[in-house]
Amino acid sequence: MVSAVFHAPLDAANEARAAAADKPRTVAAAQPAPARPARAPYDWRGLFLKMIPPVVGMAVLVGIWALLTMKSTTFPTPAATLKEAIVLFSDPFYSNGPNDQGLGWNILFSLQRVAVGFGLAALVGIPFGFMIGRFGFLNRMFSPLISLLRPVSPLAWLPIGLLVFKAANPAAIWTIFICSIWPMIINTAVGVQRVPADYLNVARVLNLSEWKVITKILFPAVLPYMLTGVRLSVGTAWLVIVAAEMLTGGVGIGFWVWDEWNNLNVTHILIAIFVIGIVGLLLEWALISIAKRFTYDEV
Repeated sequence: MVSAVFHAPLDAANEARAAAADKPRTVAAAQPAPARPARAPYDWRGLFLKMIPPVVGMAVLVGIWALLTMKSTTFPTPAATLKEAIVLFSDPFYSNGPNDQGLGWNILFSLQRVAVGFGLAALVGIPFGFMIGRFGFLNRMFSPLISLLRPVSPLAWLPIGLLVFKAANPAAIWTIFICSIWPMIINTAVGVQRVPADYLNVARVLNLSEWKVITKILFPAVLPYMLTGVRLSVGTAWLVIVAAEMLTGGVGIGFWVWDEWNNLNVTHILIAIFVIGIVGLLLEWALISIAKRFTYDEV
């Protein structure tokens, strides 16, 4: 009896503590899981409003083209052009000799020339733009020369390239180089000049080296301007390569257009016009998407 009297309260206290310890677990287990946020519905109306205007514009162009060529015997209709385009693109990479290659090869050769000339222009033009924008003496020294040479037609430089390089391919690359370099120099220099003076004052107080000023302060601030120059340059380069290849010959989309004109094949010329426009548009979109990743401004 004595044992029962003294052990019963202790057992009751232990049971109370155990019940209190288990209570929060029970309450926590009873709480419902947070509801998953509802997924926002896809904006089909926005997609519709974005896609319809270009489609309507193309339909209007094709409609006007069809009306104007309805009774023509020399200018091809949209249907005839589409039919011939299907034939061309069914085998775009055939090769029957140096002067008879598929449309795909001609596009690739033109893009290769643009890439080489444009790449050389970027290697020279971007650092040169940094120096002109950074140092006032160089700016005053080269600004008159740039203003003098920039308005010159790119094709005016082609005979100089033929004279110096004695070959059509490097002459075309030279023409791409000289027409692509000016937008990159000018936009990069303007970007450097628009860097806030406070940034450079802080760098001067911290006694930063010129290399650190360029890499840590100028380059991030100038990058949007630089990419704008690159975008303008690649558009100009793609325009110029077509004209340069018409004059120099060889393999390329410009030579292909001129060769089809000599054969009086207007249908192929129209197809080439659309191909040149589509490739230029893709290059523009690619560079705009890259530029948007490095700037908050509207591109």
